[in-house]
Amino acid sequence: MMVEAQTAGFAEYRETGAQARAFTHTEIDESFQGQGLAKQLVTEALDLTREQGLTVLPYCPLVRSFIAKHSEYLQLVPAERRHEFGL
Repeated sequence: MMVEAQTAGFAEYRETGAQARAFTHTEIDESFQGQGLAKQLVTEALDLTREQGLTVLPYCPLVRSFIAKHSEYLQLVPAERRHEFGL
């Protein structure tokens, strides 16, 4: 995520063979914290994942917490794997 030509944050993920995107780490640079950028970053990443027809494996605590608080994204996590992530 870029803000004023600077990298403000990023979400790391890897594609799995099961048509899933495994989110492993999300970070916002401390100079950009408190501006709502983490929410924006995760929202954009999950929306793009949905558009691409992939499911989500939220190994990253931030992504997992976001999904827990925003039930409209819960369907992206395969039902049979939700217990693994406490969802």
